[in-house]
Amino acid sequence: MTSMNSPGESMVARAILDGENRILSADPPIELLHMRAGGGAHDRLAVAPIATIAQLARRLGIAVSRRMVVADDEGDLDLWVQARPETGQIRLSVSGWRDRDAWKPSATPPEFAATGADFRWEADAALRLISLSSGTRHGFDATALLGQPLHALFAFDTAAGGRLLADPVPLDGQGARLRPTDAPVRLSAAIRHDAMGGIAGLIGAAYLVDEAGEDVETVSPGTLPLTESFTNGLDRALRTPLARIVANADSIAAQGDGPVAATYADYASDIAHAGRHLMGLVDNLVELQAIEKPDFRLATMPMDLADVARRAAGLLGVRAETAGVTIQRPAITETLGAIGDFGRSLQILINLIGNALRYSPRGGEVVVTAERDGDAALVRVVDQGKGIAPEDQARIFEKFERVDPTEPGGNGLGLYIARRLARAMGGDLSVDSVPGEGATFTFRLRAQ
Repeated sequence: MTSMNSPGESMVARAILDGENRILSADPPIELLHMRAGGGAHDRLAVAPIATIAQLARRLGIAVSRRMVVADDEGDLDLWVQARPETGQIRLSVSGWRDRDAWKPSATPPEFAATGADFRWEADAALRLISLSSGTRHGFDATALLGQPLHALFAFDTAAGGRLLADPVPLDGQGARLRPTDAPVRLSAAIRHDAMGGIAGLIGAAYLVDEAGEDVETVSPGTLPLTESFTNGLDRALRTPLARIVANADSIAAQGDGPVAATYADYASDIAHAGRHLMGLVDNLVELQAIEKPDFRLATMPMDLADVARRAAGLLGVRAETAGVTIQRPAITETLGAIGDFGRSLQILINLIGNALRYSPRGGEVVVTAERDGDAALVRVVDQGKGIAPEDQARIFEKFERVDPTEPGGNGLGLYIARRLARAMGGDLSVDSVPGEGATFTFRLRAQ
């Protein structure tokens, strides 16, 4: 992608900040960036690199302009930001709005499968543990073992251990024992290669077995219910450190404290995007705990569902522009009375329209319509994407399910949460699609 050294010719979004970087007014693109970074209506600007430039302009008392990369929910954005101090306020102008390739985890080697594994592990080229999951349930402290050699976790027989430790090799049903508990395990692993084709380490899985080598039945983590204490603890434990990671990484990427090598700025952008992705997952897990309560209900009231649809489309206008996709929305004169929760309805439609933009080809169109059908108020979101196979149309509304898990962005919870919210308002969410002909998602509420 060509580096942007000056403001582009694309749309300019503006905002005004007060003396403490709180948003006094903002165009929808900046408002959406702020919301996706975790900011609320009266919070300080939550997009760290832009807030850093505003603070610098305030301190110097002059206009400051800078190119930066900002990690957004669906990818990274290349922006040109100008911050101008005026009588105790900061006026922001943001242009560019160019997409960069989104961060995504390194691919799992295609020959490696870990279906039904009790826990997973990963080692670097020197066979030091760099990733380890689910340790507490199996009698070891995963955090304490990170950075330790592989044989600190697994005890191999002499022949297997010597062969493995001499050089990383694939494993297929290799017997070993967990050193902390002496429990027998069966290991599988595949070699992970670096960008130059060299050996970068091993990615593996462990299966608990009995002394005869038979698999031990364990409770699948997917069947364990999310408890309120767990999700609240997760929120408290992760939100602050993740927010700090994202803010610092964004500042490094924006080079707010001085120039750094372009490679390291890109690394920082990757870190910020990954951190924001994890924060989104934490938000969804916390929300998941609330909406899965048997007595979960939403307070509903009369509202204009056509207006909600227009607002959702407006908030996603910049993403549509950078994706080269047109959003056709209900006319300003259209109204559609419905009974629901305004904020939750906006959340649902942002999710649906955002998904439609993600899967629509450049030059395509997303059509958002609002209409009444008997005693129901309907908003339909129609895209021109690749469509959804009939056997996948029920699956995509389940937890952690996606049409194509290999594509970057998303965590497989958006549609599940959206449908639960729709049903909590007495409505529903459905899909109709033919492969190769796009998809139509229908959000239904009771008509007023």
